[in-house]
Amino acid sequence: MNDGDRTAERRDLVSALRRRLDVSEQTLSAIGAVPRHEFVPEAHRESAYADRPLPIGHDQTISAPHMVALMTDLLDVERGDRVFEVGTGCGYHAAVVAEVVGPGNVLSAERVPELAAAARERLARLGYDVAVAAADGREAFLDEAPFDAAYLTCAAPEAVPDAVVDRVRAGGRVVAPVREGGRQRLVRLTLREGGIDREDHGGVRFVPMR
Repeated sequence: MNDGDRTAERRDLVSALRRRLDVSEQTLSAIGAVPRHEFVPEAHRESAYADRPLPIGHDQTISAPHMVALMTDLLDVERGDRVFEVGTGCGYHAAVVAEVVGPGNVLSAERVPELAAAARERLARLGYDVAVAAADGREAFLDEAPFDAAYLTCAAPEAVPDAVVDRVRAGGRVVAPVREGGRQRLVRLTLREGGIDREDHGGVRFVPMR
């Protein structure tokens, strides 16, 4: 993928994330492969490789690279795993996960039709085979379950929706920001035959789930 001199900016971003985060080289490689500036509105492209969220319209944001890296790493997926995303947004997070799991293995739901259409076009133009549905995450891709993992790019109220958890196989993982009182926490659920293991990975700030 030839995107000119912004390759150096991605390399610098990966170096900064390597110093900051305890994540795998596989995840860092995925971050380094995706041209984030292609997913950012023209007005914010100069800030595309700053490690912070940026507005993408419709009161939504593209997540900061460090958060995308952390969530991708927590999914603990590998080539060939199938992943369900709730909240496509601009498509950046889906592209990073697709770099890990390979073509055709990321299926994403976006409630805002305009964002879904734009993400679908953008991902296809950049060579990412990601399925994007303009639909509520509780209803999209029901026939594609079970998935190996799932994640939310928006903050769920109180708990990860059962409609998402139920679509992940035993042994799979769900990563999501969850509102608890006045705060948001990043949680990872690991599904077991006899229950669910829950881990807390710190405070976060995401747009709320609609």
